Amino acid sequence: MNIQSVLGNQEANRIAQAVEPQRTSSAEAQQQFKNFLKDAIQDVNASQMQSDQLTNQLVAGEPVALHEVMVAAQKASITLNATMEVRNKVVEAYQEIIRMQV
Repeated sequence: MNIQSVLGNQEANRIAQAVEPQRTSSAEAQQQFKNFLKDAIQDVNASQMQSDQLTNQLVAGEPVALHEVMVAAQKASITLNATMEVRNKVVEAYQEIIRMQV
């Protein structure tokens, strides 16, 4: 039985490449980080949109398997919750840095 990651192979490879130590300038690092965040948010949005689409199809009586709708809804929920937790940790880290005395 083959079990797939929630993220998928492309996203897992992208994350692995992002954490590998590389020599880049500050501007390049900022651009890479910006692109990584943008892609991650787009992935969360796509997951939410797919869940909404499947739910609407089910409500409209179109032939959609209930388990597919439930899996899509759970995946969307998990990705959104994970994104919110990461955001909360980033905000906490920023607030901690602001409180530091120099």
